[in-house]
Amino acid sequence: MPRVPDKLSPYLRIGTCSWKYDSWKGLIYDPDKKYSPHHYLTDYARHYNTVEIDQWFWSLFGAGVKLPDPRTVETYSESVGDDFLFTVKAPNSITLTHHYAKQSARNRHLANKPNPHFLNVDLLKQFLEILEPMADKLGPVMFQFEYLNRQKMPSLKAFIDKLGEFFNRAPDGFDYAVEIRNPNYLRRSWFDFLKDLHINPVLLEGYYMPPIAEVAERFDTSSGDVSVIRLMGPDRQKIEKLTGNQWDRIVAGKDESLNSIAQIVKRQIERCRQVIVNVNNHYEGCAVLTIDRLIGMLGDHPATQ
Repeated sequence: MPRVPDKLSPYLRIGTCSWKYDSWKGLIYDPDKKYSPHHYLTDYARHYNTVEIDQWFWSLFGAGVKLPDPRTVETYSESVGDDFLFTVKAPNSITLTHHYAKQSARNRHLANKPNPHFLNVDLLKQFLEILEPMADKLGPVMFQFEYLNRQKMPSLKAFIDKLGEFFNRAPDGFDYAVEIRNPNYLRRSWFDFLKDLHINPVLLEGYYMPPIAEVAERFDTSSGDVSVIRLMGPDRQKIEKLTGNQWDRIVAGKDESLNSIAQIVKRQIERCRQVIVNVNNHYEGCAVLTIDRLIGMLGDHPATQ
């Protein structure tokens, strides 16, 4: 039986960030079945109609770039129904201004060095071409930027200028969404920029960012065609310690936060706006149970029927 009931609005999709968790056996997976990644997704799609693909974000290895295996893209697309929607994180080889500080001994010389692939349109085109087998099931392609200090990006204006040039050259026909992790970038000029280019903002609950409810109250976040909400949680290491990396229970309930998200979702649906909610295990301890809680808070509101 699907975890997300059919009565929910066609404007709303709720799913998880990734799906390959043995911890979900007994919740959405068969506890007696030995799963491959392919089988996980097939069973996952019996309960939800959207998922976030995070694995292709990790693409910058040493001086080289690793893009998805086309056979994996085909397998994922064939594992789900026609109504399924993937949200995909673009490779971090495109979104990182500099190589990570932590490098292997072999690549230590690259630590904190400028990334030559940053905002490379040709690399984006290669990535999107590889995603072609799931084109009919592809939702927003999300560009996740880390916290940008002044050594990495001198100002919001500089970021907007670089990003504007990038998206003006990016292939047409795709939904693009951008996630930032600089609270000081949350200004009217940022949301005006997104609106001008018809790019969807990713509203992030967690990390360095203020609550989504506060952002939605201060700014018009209705740029683009889709509202993308990611529930990530504030402290990854703390919740991993609490759960022992077993993601089958709520260990850090966030009733107030989750209820505010439910109210935002209702308002967006009332405006006939498409909403995608991606839930991470790190938000409360179990993404599957968080989704159950969120659906309960949405209740029998007319907009969800």
